[in-house]
Amino acid sequence: MNSSLVTRLLSQKIFKLLALSLALVLVSCGQQEPAVGPTESKPQANKAAQLVLSNAKVYSFRWPDPNSDGSPAASAPYDGGWHPDASTVAIRNGKIIYIGDGKQLEELIDSSTQQLDMKGATVIPGLVDSHVHVEELGEMLRRVNLVDVKSPQEAVERAKQFEKQLAKDEWLIGQGWDEGAWATNYPNRQVLDAAFPNRPVVFKSLHGFAIWANSKALQLIGITDKTEAPVGGEILRDEQFQPTGIFLNNATNLIKDGVPKPTDTEFKQFVFDGLAQLAKDGYVSVHQAGAATAHMKAFESLRAENNLPIRMYAMLSARDKPLSEKWIKKGPYSDPQGWLDIRSVKAYYDGALGSRGARLLEPYSDLPDHKGISGDGYGFDGDIVEDLLKAGFQVGIHAIGDAGNRETLDYLAAIYQENPLVKNQRNRIEHAQVLSEQDIPRLAKMSIIASMEPPHAVEDKTWAETRLGSERIKGAYAWRSLRQASVALTFNSDLPGSDHNIFYGLHSAITRQDKNSQPENGWYPEQSMTPEEALRGYTVWAAYSAFREEQTGVLDIGRWADITVLDIDPLQVGETAPTKLLDGNVLMTIVNGKVVYQNEQLTKTETQAKTE
Repeated sequence: MNSSLVTRLLSQKIFKLLALSLALVLVSCGQQEPAVGPTESKPQANKAAQLVLSNAKVYSFRWPDPNSDGSPAASAPYDGGWHPDASTVAIRNGKIIYIGDGKQLEELIDSSTQQLDMKGATVIPGLVDSHVHVEELGEMLRRVNLVDVKSPQEAVERAKQFEKQLAKDEWLIGQGWDEGAWATNYPNRQVLDAAFPNRPVVFKSLHGFAIWANSKALQLIGITDKTEAPVGGEILRDEQFQPTGIFLNNATNLIKDGVPKPTDTEFKQFVFDGLAQLAKDGYVSVHQAGAATAHMKAFESLRAENNLPIRMYAMLSARDKPLSEKWIKKGPYSDPQGWLDIRSVKAYYDGALGSRGARLLEPYSDLPDHKGISGDGYGFDGDIVEDLLKAGFQVGIHAIGDAGNRETLDYLAAIYQENPLVKNQRNRIEHAQVLSEQDIPRLAKMSIIASMEPPHAVEDKTWAETRLGSERIKGAYAWRSLRQASVALTFNSDLPGSDHNIFYGLHSAITRQDKNSQPENGWYPEQSMTPEEALRGYTVWAAYSAFREEQTGVLDIGRWADITVLDIDPLQVGETAPTKLLDGNVLMTIVNGKVVYQNEQLTKTETQAKTE
């Protein structure tokens, strides 16, 4: 056989082999191993689980988002009613290594595996509160809690009981009275003077946009009739031009700056206590909305000690200019283990609706010729925020009124035009509380996330329409309108501004009723969320708002083992008997595969070598 023929035959043979190999590759690519279905994920062999949750009602949330009208995706575990898509979760080294019905679990269990019988409890992706002021929660655990007080006198009586534990010269600090509900008849310092003539008293409001102080506190801080209100603030005065003891919006800083500061150790303890309480309440992560230098010092210290009870997403305070300038040079930081991410910034554009600081397009319905304050008038530093954006930080801008929101959108749009890539930073509007109908689609077009608080709607309903009128109120707390416009949402509590209890949050989103189930059919119920949407707001969507959708928000193999266990099924109960949501309890919180909280209702089973 001549050499040319041999060469030709070998070439044909090699070509056929290459063709066969290519075909096999193409088949392999086009016909991959069947994807694991919603009820079973394959276990990873030869790696024993450290923790197994069994006999549970597991909702993995591995299916797509619901449609804009709230109807579930076709692949959701929904057939006219919700049902769990798994019963067992196995964890190793902080990650999920198995999720399914337990049939393929044997090889993942050995004598070291801890097995917990969930006894039919509901297992969901770990809860995230995406807008908190965590040190204030920790501080409230050690201060006078004024949440839900109905009158100034009730606040005084509660404070008198608390005063018994204070030293003689110690300041009496409280928080929680509702500045919106009391705005038409604010109390004065004389009410506090009568009860506390010799002790300095400072009561912060529910949402932090008002402070009520007594004469002793004003004297020690140095507030007189000559004291001028800062930009964006107001000092209420009597007929003699003396301060009444009520400070609104940015004027609250006059009091906050004068109150004795906690030591670094005390502040760090406030942060730790707040995070520890949130772990008990089912949260695996929070977004600190405004982290100043003191916050960052505490966060970074706790992280260095491996002592953060839950994960922290720090939103730097744009009001802290030296801190902001420091991080502009450093750039955003994502913790490889996900315990402390520093890649966002919080800024304030206008004030609050309750204290009439929110900027409106037209005057307040109950205060003609007043439109609120915003932008430069509220101390918004557009230059530093722009520099942070250009440095790669996500920005979350507090905007409440319809004008405040429009101006915020205009501000961001101008930056987007000059720097188009900034649009990809998942920028947020914190609250997005009152929106003009024509501005709602702009949020979607600009890829803005609306970071909203379901409890605010049901807490503000007694006075919000008085502020806005019957037409403008239709664009307030407008979750469904935003969903229909394809705007991304995340839900939160703004704690301690609202009760951060997850069942209250879900109930508010689903029913638009208060804790007394009022009003009967819900307040503007056309804006309500379905149970799935409400729960996604605190899980899947919250994870997306922090750039962590690949690690958390969903229960699946390879993802963080961040899990919340509840004693009721919020999807089923939320659909059939939503009022009963308020009776729910958190049974367990798992962060990074470790049980950080366990309710007494849920007891351990004996460690076994195999599943039953």
